[in-house]
Amino acid sequence: MVQRSVGLSPSTLEAIAGLERRVVAADGGRLKLEWNALHHRAGGDVEDLLWWSDGRLVGFLGIYSHGAPVLELAGMVDPEFRRRGIGTALVDEALQVCRERPHTATLLVVPRGSVAGRALALRRGGTLDHSEHALRLLGQPSAVRADPLVTIRTATVQDLPAVDELLTFGFGWAPSAPDDPGNDRPASIDPNMFVVERDNELIGTVRLIAEGNSAGVYGFVIHPGHQGRGIGRDVLHRLCLKARADGAKSVNLEVATDNDRALNLYTSLGFTRVTTEDYYTLPD
Repeated sequence: MVQRSVGLSPSTLEAIAGLERRVVAADGGRLKLEWNALHHRAGGDVEDLLWWSDGRLVGFLGIYSHGAPVLELAGMVDPEFRRRGIGTALVDEALQVCRERPHTATLLVVPRGSVAGRALALRRGGTLDHSEHALRLLGQPSAVRADPLVTIRTATVQDLPAVDELLTFGFGWAPSAPDDPGNDRPASIDPNMFVVERDNELIGTVRLIAEGNSAGVYGFVIHPGHQGRGIGRDVLHRLCLKARADGAKSVNLEVATDNDRALNLYTSLGFTRVTTEDYYTLPD
């Protein structure tokens, strides 16, 4: 039976981690579980769905918003418990939860190698929205010449309007305005958010988040007027060095499969593809 979860206890988080290890050992690749989000669930709304069998977690599905009007669903089923309808039940329950929350679309994240995941998305009327490569850097990034005019610093509240503009350039959306009743922006500035300046002009933004023994790069945007000058490569190189200095053994990021320019930038630094994930829009 599906269990709705409001917040995740330490023991439940460990059970999710154990399930993830079993699934990755069987299937390879990686799972988009967003561990930073799982460790910081607000505890006010249902954001995770669980399926237990004799005290063992055998199914999990998380609901993620990332501050966007789009909800993402990502999860897994224990290899020994597949073909029993657990995945279908988790997705159906998640769609019911999503109906209770304001959003513009619901996306199911499916590893491209998962035949069962793709079949489930199609059975639920899903249509392919977009696809992303998941990339990982192990070891030191390739050497890059640093631009002395480029600096990276922690974002402040005063930077938020410029950050929103950059996010809109890069991804087509930004968190709601502070006075918007549907505002998704956190009450305080994200300590993992950075801005990029060149000669004191704010030209980029990025988030670097510690995720256990790894680090994740998210929301990386350089203003279109400053692209093609090596700034993105320089910034990402510095972020990778910072992540490793802070103890990360690997750095992860995602890139749209049709973004050859960004993909070439990342692979030039030493990132390699771990898996490809397809995002299916599910009708509510």
